[in-house]
Amino acid sequence: MKIARTLIVSEARSWIGTPYRHQASLKGVGCDCLGLVRGVWRAAVGQEPERAPPYARDWAEAGGAETLAQAGFRYFEPVALDAFAPGDVLLFRWRERYPAKHAAIVSDGAHMIHAHDGAAVAEVAIAPWWRRRLAFAFRFPGVTD
Repeated sequence: MKIARTLIVSEARSWIGTPYRHQASLKGVGCDCLGLVRGVWRAAVGQEPERAPPYARDWAEAGGAETLAQAGFRYFEPVALDAFAPGDVLLFRWRERYPAKHAAIVSDGAHMIHAHDGAAVAEVAIAPWWRRRLAFAFRFPGVTD
């Protein structure tokens, strides 16, 4: 199965304006950062490979495991942090030594689309603040360049 980067970016952009809702994944209704990635997966790849378990807002701090990154390694292709491209998924740490717990989809070399607590899905610059927190990058399976 071949997936065009433009399809991933177009689908992610179609979620812009969707309100933030913890654990949700419904375009136009609500989603969190993982819900955005899940929704784009459904549109670009098909059925989700596993259900996301219920998670508290402090799941990463409480558990300490790289749960989100481990799922990334199961279903996506790893990408070098300096080689991400449009359509790739980025994972961020809020603080050094904390597990990665925020996800975004690259829209171009300098911007990403993400859902952030207290705001709607938006396209923002991958500013130095974000680049310092970048922990993992992944490519959707079957992406063509």
